Amino acid sequence: MKKIILALMALVLSAGVAGAQVRFGIKAGANFNKIHVKETLDPSGSCGFNAGVMAEFTVPIIGLNFDASLLYSRMNNAISTSYDEATSALLDKDMSWGKNFLEVPINIKYKFQIPVISGIVAPYIFTGPSFAFKLDKSFMDKTFQSTWNIGIGVELIHHLQVSGSYGFGMNNILDDVMESNGINATSKQLKAYNNYWTVSAAWLF
Repeated sequence: MKKIILALMALVLSAGVAGAQVRFGIKAGANFNKIHVKETLDPSGSCGFNAGVMAEFTVPIIGLNFDASLLYSRMNNAISTSYDEATSALLDKDMSWGKNFLEVPINIKYKFQIPVISGIVAPYIFTGPSFAFKLDKSFMDKTFQSTWNIGIGVELIHHLQVSGSYGFGMNNILDDVMESNGINATSKQLKAYNNYWTVSAAWLF
């Protein structure tokens, strides 16, 4: 994971050194996430939001773009399972909770320059990792999660970017919990990955 982060940072820095065009802006959107669980749990989809700042680097020679964002991200979750917050034991109940993250998505982006309309409309595709660091107290889940995003978007009048993407969870986000049969309690390792859709809009200056 650290190697991926360092490699992407090196690409962005090299783009800047090579005389890349740099733009900054604001970004906001909505996320629709559903935990993918490899256990006998019943997750359901939930809606959250994100907002923050964004920078885009354009490399003229190779025609690629790189962008990075710093976002406050609210992700909500719901699972039908058996879990007792007080004793960390599994009991029959429905759970729903929200999580606040500092999220850092980093993307490689390619814009399609269509003759005649390129100054007005420029579609693009992008992919890259997103790293989210939990800001509040942990509840059953870990303080860090990562995803790999793929998406499409369109840039309008050189300033407004509207995009949609899907993120594949890359790390297990759940901590160990205690499973109880009413007499004994044992530690149980649950495995879950947070997959989510994101729809966002950004205005670059």
